[in-house]
Amino acid sequence: MAVLVCGGAGYIGSHVTRALIDNGEEVVVLDNLITGHVDAVHEKAKLVLGDLKDEEFLDRVFRENKIDGVIDFAAFSLVGESMTEPLKYFENNFYGTLCLLKAMQKHGVKNIVFSSTAATYGEPENIPILETDKTIPTNPYGESKLAVEKMMKWCDQAYGIKFTALRYFNVAGAHPSGDIGEDHSPETHLIPIILQVALGKRDHIGIFGDDYPTADGTCIRDYIHVMDLADAHILALKRLYKGGDSAIFNLGNGEGFSVKDVIEVSRKVTGHPIPAVVSPRRAGDPAKLVASSEKAIKELNWKPKYNTLDEIIATAWKWHKNHPNGYED
Repeated sequence: MAVLVCGGAGYIGSHVTRALIDNGEEVVVLDNLITGHVDAVHEKAKLVLGDLKDEEFLDRVFRENKIDGVIDFAAFSLVGESMTEPLKYFENNFYGTLCLLKAMQKHGVKNIVFSSTAATYGEPENIPILETDKTIPTNPYGESKLAVEKMMKWCDQAYGIKFTALRYFNVAGAHPSGDIGEDHSPETHLIPIILQVALGKRDHIGIFGDDYPTADGTCIRDYIHVMDLADAHILALKRLYKGGDSAIFNLGNGEGFSVKDVIEVSRKVTGHPIPAVVSPRRAGDPAKLVASSEKAIKELNWKPKYNTLDEIIATAWKWHKNHPNGYED
């Protein structure tokens, strides 16, 4: 039996695929390569090229492979783009997963781990954020993910499809081998943008506001290593295999680091000065976003291994230094 990893050629999906194979699992990667990379897919995984919204293709994938679990990463995730193109996000993120759930129902596959997001919460009412906090997304990206969570709840009730939704925050780092890592175009994530400055691809890193009510005036965010995230997905899938109920878990470090913290650690790790320029705040940036992962630690027996920002950035730097042009190298 195999695990179907939708979006397995992307940043997080490729690392989860690697972890699954290292755990002895058979893996089928489904990807349309809009944002993914063939070279990110492990050689032992079976790669099928196509789109979740193509129901005939999806039916064939389930017919031709003995699938007993699904992990779904197939989504667009640029918050700014979702504000200007909401229909693109609902069509891909919501309708794509709807087609996936229809195929699972048809072929009797009862277990899915869903890549959700902290964007389902919107403006936090508590720090750290709890799974029981209100979900009022402030952008179509978060809304599309929350809509999928609600759809899965009703699919559980009607069809017995059990789901685990993992709401995570800022994913960072790379596989410790340096073979696979983060490669987006355009790049919007803070750590790879900072490392592009160290590589000479940018003149400086921009800091959007240094007058927030935090210790150093810059925004605080929760960073989680991609391999710790991969471990959580495998634990969540195993829990479902053992008959676990549908559930939602936050995944984060529970602490949070400021923008200036991340820049300073990046300077130390890379040995480069990394100039920073402060500009006005961006609209809609909360001062602090940090998750409580106590539920995942307790119920999934999840034990993050990369507990310091230095470790996270060091693995990212190894990847970027060895692959300055990403997978094009």
